[in-house]
Amino acid sequence: MKHNKDNDTQMSHESMDHSQMSHHNHMHMDHSHMSHEHGEMDHSMHGHGHGMGHMGNMKQKLWLSLLLAIPVILMSPMMDLPLFFQFEFPGSQWLVAILSTVLYFYGGSPFLLGAKDEIKSKSPAMMTLIAMGISVAYFYSLYSVFANQFFHQHTMNFFFELATLIVIMIAGHWIEMNATMQANNALDNLSKLLPEKAQLVDEHGHAHDVLLSEVKENQTLMIKAGETIPADGVITKGTTQVNEFLVTGESKAVAKEAGETVIGGSTNEDGTIFVQVTGVGNSGYLSKIKQLVMDAQQNKSKVETLADKVAGWLFYAAILVGLVAFVSWLFFGTVSNAVLVLVTVLVIACPHALGLAIPLVTARFTSLSAVNGLLIKNRDVIELTSQIDYIALDKTGTLTDGKFEVAHFESLSDDITKESALAIASALESQSSHPVAKSIVKFATDQQIHFDAPEEVSAIKGVGLSGIVSGKTYQIVSKSYLDQHNLSVDAGSYQNLAAQGLTVSYLIADHEVLAVVATGDKIKPEAKSFIEKLKAQNITPVMLTGDNALTAQKVADQLGITEVQAQLLPQDKLDYIHQLHHKGHRVMMIGDGINDAPTLAASDIGVAIGSGTDVAIDAADVVLTSQSLDKVLALFELTKLTKRKMMENLWWGAGYNILALPLAAGILAPIGFMLNPAVGAILMSLSTIIVAINAMTLKFKA
Repeated sequence: MKHNKDNDTQMSHESMDHSQMSHHNHMHMDHSHMSHEHGEMDHSMHGHGHGMGHMGNMKQKLWLSLLLAIPVILMSPMMDLPLFFQFEFPGSQWLVAILSTVLYFYGGSPFLLGAKDEIKSKSPAMMTLIAMGISVAYFYSLYSVFANQFFHQHTMNFFFELATLIVIMIAGHWIEMNATMQANNALDNLSKLLPEKAQLVDEHGHAHDVLLSEVKENQTLMIKAGETIPADGVITKGTTQVNEFLVTGESKAVAKEAGETVIGGSTNEDGTIFVQVTGVGNSGYLSKIKQLVMDAQQNKSKVETLADKVAGWLFYAAILVGLVAFVSWLFFGTVSNAVLVLVTVLVIACPHALGLAIPLVTARFTSLSAVNGLLIKNRDVIELTSQIDYIALDKTGTLTDGKFEVAHFESLSDDITKESALAIASALESQSSHPVAKSIVKFATDQQIHFDAPEEVSAIKGVGLSGIVSGKTYQIVSKSYLDQHNLSVDAGSYQNLAAQGLTVSYLIADHEVLAVVATGDKIKPEAKSFIEKLKAQNITPVMLTGDNALTAQKVADQLGITEVQAQLLPQDKLDYIHQLHHKGHRVMMIGDGINDAPTLAASDIGVAIGSGTDVAIDAADVVLTSQSLDKVLALFELTKLTKRKMMENLWWGAGYNILALPLAAGILAPIGFMLNPAVGAILMSLSTIIVAINAMTLKFKA
């Protein structure tokens, strides 16, 4: 993931709470049109997608390969073992050879192309092992046809194995795709929440039905009570209660009014509202979530890399065992027997089960995650979650609801009334989208305080906001700004407000403090039990916040957090994460997405908590579709179960090859036991079925 320095700075400004005036930087970010840089993500296929990316329509390839394979299977013995359904007629061997040739180059092309890529990068793995198996089977079988027809030799062919190898491997990948699509299907169901039509308001203020596909950004829609909101947008008129459960996971209705955002797919439960569209189609929230899951399918986890490494080892092991067996049988048998043993070893080495062991489990993991409100962007979390021993948490919007209310507003100068000071502060705050700013504007509106539109509003890096109201320049800033500029206020009053867990800001002009405003936020009901459960798992929670130390400590004391880092600038947060890494800790960062994007990106696992269009998709590894911290605990449990299932499948997949290779080579021949190639082929197919069934038995419900 790439972030340019300027964007990181803009995003990092947002990670502070209100005493550092982070909420003003929301305004700064909005006006700088910061990009998620979504287009820079690497969408290349990895791992088992090495050849799979060349497959085009997997289902079509499967069916055509199966049509080619059926006559081959019917007319060929299984490793020289005649089958009761086998059909032979004059020239049937040539027909089998022709069909197998088409099957090898058509059905086997993904594996051959994948092997080419792996060999070119000097890292033979899964595709190389599969390509070796089908290539040896094909070319030796082609030789056997000529040997039987022209030299009248009875030479075993492997056309049966070639056909079953290709069909089973393609079928396995098709099954994998179906499994991974379960996650996408869960999101497709969200897309189905969108209505086919919407009521578009024209320039004359009249509403008429149009197809949702015709709706564009910046147009205005009318949504009546009980209707589904058709697109993401901002309410321009009306108040209502919105049920966002099927989109965000929150079961309670959320009060919405003019200026607040709504998400397409949620339900307008009360009153008619007018919404200006901000996202529809590919730019909508649901579309972004679906893209997130698609990106997740293309990433490799460390355990999947291990499977590729195991396949690489098996490739070299098969070559080594095969050559040793070939040389040994030259001394104890004929050349033809030695070649046959070599070919059998190389064909049996093809890892049906191992090739599917990890992908099927990760597909199931992605599916279960989506169903349980966990959208996995980076599947490395499967490997990393069990190693986490520190969890860093933002305060506002993560440990608290992020729903601020003004608890105290007071004029501190005889030159200005409380009403005038509130009007000026509200004018400045009206340019910010942060909840703190909204609470001040709402407080003024509730008291019917009128304020003029501000001019030349800009952010003061890290501490506040400046702008012109009615021709005069004002700033609304944090306590730290006052300290830096030697502006004095009543220290006792400040400490009293901060000790209540309130965020304190000051309105100033011409180096004079005019007013003080304190806003409060509520701790999430599940936050305390969440912290207790983390400690029970020997995970150390630490609060990282830009808010003042007294406010941060107040919240930390209530939650039982002993490590608190307050009054942090964004760079300070990043430095703290780097310090933990330097000490050998694995760190998960939980934040609100955009506000904590740099820290989310720097952590081993970044978790963006909360829903809505402001989730920093590029920065986080995991996005929660609800505000509940308990989803993080679900992530720990699900990854634990997934990792266990992966290891089971690795043993099932690799275990077969570990046993079959030496037996096929004839290691027990001195005591009279030689693995029948047909039995080896049957066991190979059984191991594939076992790992597929084992993967699908992974179950989880948060």
